[in-house]
Amino acid sequence: MPFFEKLQRHTAAERDALFAIPVIRDCLSGQVTRAQYLEFLAQAYHHVKHTVPLLMACGARLPESHAWLRSAIAHYIAEETGHEEWILADIAAAGGDADAVRASAPGAAAELMVAYVYDFIARRNPVGFFGMVHVLEGTSQALATRAAQAMRERLGLPPEAFTYLSSHGTLDQEHVRFFAGLMDRLEASPDRDAVTHVARTVFRLYGDVFRALPRDAALAREAA
Repeated sequence: MPFFEKLQRHTAAERDALFAIPVIRDCLSGQVTRAQYLEFLAQAYHHVKHTVPLLMACGARLPESHAWLRSAIAHYIAEETGHEEWILADIAAAGGDADAVRASAPGAAAELMVAYVYDFIARRNPVGFFGMVHVLEGTSQALATRAAQAMRERLGLPPEAFTYLSSHGTLDQEHVRFFAGLMDRLEASPDRDAVTHVARTVFRLYGDVFRALPRDAALAREAA
């Protein structure tokens, strides 16, 4: 069985747990408030701005035996550069204060998720970084394709407030195919184990980002 297929199977429980989080169920059905959406974008900014630095950290620590991955790192850097600015533009278009978000500190959940991956790259195995890629690209694709239109209709915001989600609905379909090809080239068990371990952990940590979002009181009462 190709490793990417194994990775999907071995992280299915964590992925299902993420999508069972009440605020994500609200999001996928379009039942969100503007305050929730703005807070989601704020926390997205705080972890997305680390994507390129994390890629650089991973590439710098790859051993010569993994030189083939460096071109993939360069590809990702080219694709991901500037995405945090898209998020700030969405915040402004949705009526939020983009400058305040830029100057703010991340929530604890977003900060811990990013710190964990930096630590894993530096202390254990840089290839594990791709576990985070698996989580964020797969999750953002699902959220973008299933939730963006529903949220637009619910919130009455202009298309300019959804460029980050809308762009990732298209980009990440291509990224997942590219990612699957990379993962299927990983042959060493320690590398495969590192990717799987980080993916499982990041699914939980990324879930904490969503668990920390405010939830509409009326929706919470209906679900109780």
